[in-house]
Amino acid sequence: MSFTLENRIELVEERIKKACERAGRSRDEVQIIAVTKYVSLDTTKAALGQGLLHLGENRWQDAQAKWEAISGSDDLAAEDQPIWHFIGSLQTNKVKDVIGKFTYMHSLDRLSLAEAINKRASQLGIIVPCFIQVNVSGEDSKQGINPDELFPFVEQLAKFNSIKPIGLMTMAPYEAEPEQTRPVFRALRELRDELERRSEHPNTITQLSMGMSNDFEVAIEEGATWIRLGTILVGKEEE
Repeated sequence: MSFTLENRIELVEERIKKACERAGRSRDEVQIIAVTKYVSLDTTKAALGQGLLHLGENRWQDAQAKWEAISGSDDLAAEDQPIWHFIGSLQTNKVKDVIGKFTYMHSLDRLSLAEAINKRASQLGIIVPCFIQVNVSGEDSKQGINPDELFPFVEQLAKFNSIKPIGLMTMAPYEAEPEQTRPVFRALRELRDELERRSEHPNTITQLSMGMSNDFEVAIEEGATWIRLGTILVGKEEE
């Protein structure tokens, strides 16, 4: 059985609502990022037309044509413009392409990247909201800092005036049984809570970017405020 984009959005929305109910949370606490890296420009525009204004891409090379066609043109009114999220690992030499086009960065994981983002953002006169990527699972294949490096890393970020750390991000291992991802999401939430307890200043790191197509319901139950949904939401198109 094939589903239309509208069907998929409705089904996902129902599952989000039920996960929020199980966790005793308000539906308004969870934001959807439509991950469009595997779909065409036409499908991306269709997602926008369905109200999915938060778009996620993980490579500038793949996102460039979409960004230029949508946000780089005058076709959309300001209120209909998407909000772009960079969710992949970012090389420092690509910072100049991404900063100023993508509002949110979900993969801040090293000081050299923070320095490059801060320099470019300062040149543009903007402040970039960033999620710190944490490798909670400890997998070699995953990007992110180790959990025990998080607190000193946050302290070091304080010197960058054009970066605003707003949350933590992680990726759980793919599990046939999504329930097995729960410890990863719970650990990220506990790290955020520990940051709140340790902070001597008003803490801006309140958000949790976690949960993908296979495990977003468990992530919501554990406190996710941003979920990154690709195939289950917008589909996947063959090259």
